[in-house]
Parts: sequence; C-alpha cells; structure tokens
Amino acid sequence: MAAWIRMISDDEASPKLRNALEMARTPHGTVDNVMRVHSLRPNTMRGHVMLYRAALHDDDNTLPVWLQETIGSYVSLLNRCEYSYANHWTNARTLIGDEERADLICEALRTGQLDLAFDGRELAVLEYAEKLTTSPGDVVEIDVIRLRDAGLDDGQILEANQIIAYFNYVNRHLNGLGVTTSGDVIGYYTESSN
Repeated sequence: MAAWIRMISDDEASPKLRNALEMARTPHGTVDNVMRVHSLRPNTMRGHVMLYRAALHDDDNTLPVWLQETIGSYVSLLNRCEYSYANHWTNARTLIGDEERADLICEALRTGQLDLAFDGRELAVLEYAEKLTTSPGDVVEIDVIRLRDAGLDDGQILEANQIIAYFNYVNRHLNGLGVTTSGDVIGYYTESSN
C-alpha cells in the first residue's frame, strides 16, 4: 500500500484528473505518490505542483540547488518524514557530487551537530530551518537579521523561508496520509545532471 487513502490510477482518471496528472509527471515520466495521493482532489494536486516547482525548481532562485535540497532534507529529518528525506537527500547527495562531503553533511544533519559540516551562511540557514520547523512561534526579526549578516540577501532569505515552509507542509501531508515511496522513482536528479 502506498497511502492510507485511495489513489486513482491513470487508467481510472477523469479528464480533470488526467490534466493534473500530466502536470505532475516527473522527468522519469511517472507521477510520484506525493502527488498521486491528491488524485481524489485534482485541484490540490495542481496547487501542490505549482508550490513545489516555485519553491525548488524556479530559475530565479539563487541559493545553490544542493543547499536547497539539503534544507529540505534537514526539515524532513526534523519532522521524521521518511518519504521526503529519501527523495531529497538522494537529490542533495547527487548534487553535492562528493561522497566524503555528503557523508559528513548527512552525519551533521542526522545528529543535529550542524557545525560539523557547515559554517557561514549555510550554517545560518540550517539553524533558521530548525527554528522555523521546531518552534515557529519563537522566530523573531533577529533570526532574519542573522541570515542577512551571514551573507544572504533578502531574496535568498525568502527562498530559504519558502523551502522550509514547503517541506513543513509536505511532510505533514505525507505523514498524515501514510504515503510511502512504494512504486516511486527515488530522486529527481540523475548522476549525469551533477
């Protein structure tokens, strides 16, 4: 079973759902369970696809893509979302392109000892991700000022905020419906896209 609720296959899809499924197809030509679980409500699938692409796959984003994927991986670890972590850590590891560095980063994320692998703006953005994920009501203006002081411009701060917010949304979506990676192709990027 890939989720705790019914998911509609391509063969059973109404024209409205078929349109949403086409929008949600991955570069592999599949529709991952994270999107297919919306199949009973195609409009939320469409909205989710748009949010995902805007947060993580927009050409105007300037944070390095490996860091975007690492932020998503860390938020997913904090939320204990195995689905998102499996996909996005696979992406981050591929984009990092250095197994030793990736292993160090993985250990830092898993233990919460971020300074083992990060400093400067990378460390600042991951500390912000942790606070926004685990105690969002405690975030104050100084947290954003620290990001700016670490070298992020306001556009990059917004990018980081949206990635963090997206993963908090999707982690709750996946965990709340028991969505698994069964049948999915894990990871968006291939080794050749490195």
